[in-house]
Amino acid sequence: MASVGRLTRRPEFLRVADGRRKWVAPGLILQALERQQPSEAAADGRREARVGFTASAKVGNAVARNRARRRLKAAAAELLPRHGRPETDYVLIARMETLRRPFPALLQDLEAALRRLRCYVEDADAATAPGPGTG
Repeated sequence: MASVGRLTRRPEFLRVADGRRKWVAPGLILQALERQQPSEAAADGRREARVGFTASAKVGNAVARNRARRRLKAAAAELLPRHGRPETDYVLIARMETLRRPFPALLQDLEAALRRLRCYVEDADAATAPGPGTG
């Protein structure tokens, strides 16, 4: 299973937003940006996907925003290690519907968004595993 890092600083979130690749689903908004600059890859030396989570005041009070972020984190933890594209940064943005949507539907929203943004990998383990006759 591939690892997934975290985006934590505001400039990282803004850089992904400036990439202008996003998909709006009923339960979430997904923004994606492939890290192409050699300096970025060399800086952390990792090829992993990274993800950040955000929820604005539109979602509700602090309790509601934290709950929405926890739901997005759970969905990302389930899908991104297997199906996220390496060397790609993702930002998951909560919507008001994030709180009401059944969890399986939230997973479907994230998978559909990954597919629409062409960031879906059939199986990240299979993509990184050595092929037959190698090794």
